[in-house]
Amino acid sequence: MDFTFDEDQTALRDSVSRFLMTEATPELLREIADSGDAGWRRLRSKMAEQGLSTMSVPEAYGGLGLGDIDWAPMTQELGYYAIPDALADTAYLAAAMLSRLDAAHALAARWLPRIAAGSASIALAHPVNPWVADARAADLVLWAQPAAGGLELHAIEPGALQVSALRSIDASRQLAGVSATTGAATRVLDGAQAQPLWDETLDRAAVSAAGQLVGLAQRMLDLSVDYVAQRKQFGKPIGSFQAVKHHLADVATRIEFARPVLYRAALALARGDANRAALASHAKLAAADAAWIAARKGIQVHGAMGYTWEVDLQLFMKRAWALDAAWGDRGFHKSRLAAALAGDDALLGPAATLASG
Repeated sequence: MDFTFDEDQTALRDSVSRFLMTEATPELLREIADSGDAGWRRLRSKMAEQGLSTMSVPEAYGGLGLGDIDWAPMTQELGYYAIPDALADTAYLAAAMLSRLDAAHALAARWLPRIAAGSASIALAHPVNPWVADARAADLVLWAQPAAGGLELHAIEPGALQVSALRSIDASRQLAGVSATTGAATRVLDGAQAQPLWDETLDRAAVSAAGQLVGLAQRMLDLSVDYVAQRKQFGKPIGSFQAVKHHLADVATRIEFARPVLYRAALALARGDANRAALASHAKLAAADAAWIAARKGIQVHGAMGYTWEVDLQLFMKRAWALDAAWGDRGFHKSRLAAALAGDDALLGPAATLASG
C-alpha cells in the first residue's frame, strides 16, 4: 500500500510553503502581535488570492472540495509559519461543518461562497475551549450550546455577541471570552442532529492542531540547527558538540514518530472510522509532545536568549505552548485514548493499524 501524498498534494503543499516563506515572515508575526488585526487582514487577503480559503468548500460553492488528507500537510505548513488560528478555523473546520448541512440549507448557501472568496472569518465556540480564538474579528460564530439532547449548533453574528478580549502567552493569538443569548432564532440544528457534527468537528480540530504542532516542532528544530551551526565556543560551532547533537536528535525523532500518527488520524477522519476519536487524540498527544520537546531543546541550545523578543524561536515556542491546550488539553486526550484502549471492542495489534472498524 502506498502511503505517500500524490503529485497534486505535494505540489499544493510546496506552492503554499513558497508563498508563506515570502509573506508570513517573523517580522509580520511580530507586527500581528503588536498591532492585532491590521497585519493579519493583509496576510489573509493574500492567502485568499492564493486560493487557500477554497480548499474545503465544495465545488458547487466555488471551492476545491478537498478533504482531511489534503489538509494534513497543509496544517503543518500553517504551523511552520505560525499562521493565526482564523485560517484553519474558517477554511477547514467551519467550511467542513457547513458542507455537511443540507445542500439547500440557507446557512451553507450564505457563508460557503464567502469562505471561498476569503471575505468571511468564522470562529468556533466549543465547551472544550474556554476561550474562543478570533471571536472579536469574526463575521460569524458557530456556537456549541449544551442541551438535553446533546450540543446544539447555533449561528451567532457579531451584534448578538458579548466579547471580552483576553491575553494569551502567544501575543499573535486573538482570544476572547464570549457570551450570547441563544434561542430558536439562532438554532441551526438541535442536540440530536448537531452532536455527531460537533463530535466530528472536535476530532477534526484536534487533528488540525496536531498538524500545526508538528509544523511548529519542525520550525523550531530548523531554527535550532541553524543557530548551533553559527554559534561558536572554544573556536568551534556548538553544533559539533555531542551533547547538542543528542538534544536535536531527540527532537527529530519525536517529529518523525508524530507524523505517521497525524496521517493515520487524517485518514480516519476521511474514512469516518469508528475509532476516529482515539486516533485524533493520539495524534494530538504525539504532536504536542514533539512540539514541547522541540521548544525545550531549542531553549537549551539557544541559551536564555531564546526567550527574548528579538530571537525568532520564541514566536514558535509560544504558539506551541498555546496550541498544546487548544481543542482539548493532554488530560482530555489521554482520557479519550485510555477509554478507547480499555474498551471491550478495542482494535489492538499491528493488523488493526489501518482497520476502519
